[in-house]
Amino acid sequence: MAGHSKWNNIKHRKERQDAKRAKIFTKLSKEIFAAVREAGDDPSTNLRLRSAIAKAKAENIPGDNVERTIKKASGDTSGIQYEEITYEGYGPGGAAVMVEVLTDNKNRSVAEIRHAFNKNGGNMGESGCVAFMFHKNGYIFLSAEEVDEETAMLDAIEAGADDVEREEEVFTVTVPVKEHEKVRAELEGKGYKIEKAEVLMEPETTVELNDEHAEAMIKLIDVLEENDDVQDVHHNFAWNETQEQLNQ
Repeated sequence: MAGHSKWNNIKHRKERQDAKRAKIFTKLSKEIFAAVREAGDDPSTNLRLRSAIAKAKAENIPGDNVERTIKKASGDTSGIQYEEITYEGYGPGGAAVMVEVLTDNKNRSVAEIRHAFNKNGGNMGESGCVAFMFHKNGYIFLSAEEVDEETAMLDAIEAGADDVEREEEVFTVTVPVKEHEKVRAELEGKGYKIEKAEVLMEPETTVELNDEHAEAMIKLIDVLEENDDVQDVHHNFAWNETQEQLNQ
């Protein structure tokens, strides 16, 4: 994402995910289920569950659906356990790729992820082969509509943010990962409209690909994101609008 608007990158990804709405709730349901099984059904004490509920709200998933998932996880006696795994590899042109998975069948997941890499010009690597190329940052995107810029900056910094920048129609608030949920809650409590709040795995540097490799890379990302076990895909491919058109 270096050199690019983080908000634009978020919008690019959201636009792509919007075309896959049927899968979004499936993925979030698994995250909610796993969070409840890990630390209980009270979001006030379960940070992971609170974060998952916030994501569901941001995706306009009905609260009733979320509550049903929480109740199901709380009373589940089937013994379902989800395992969190991160697979690493290289995409077309050598782009670094990290795939976060939440699965109840590791053998199925690894086979499907490996197949996606192989079929789309990439290859899976060993654990740690590309992880060093990424770092985590917390971001909160606040609507800038009818909001005083100086007040927003002061409120965000006071809440614990590291930095605030205006990007088009939003304020991009950079937050330490460990403070992410606290800052989000404080800003929401002060009446700010939160467009999105995420902890992103960001590349230290990005790579530009030629059109052929870019098209294949976009296809690889699509195939990975279509997989029900995949929660997120991170890469160091430098998006640009021309290459974004290739797969449309």
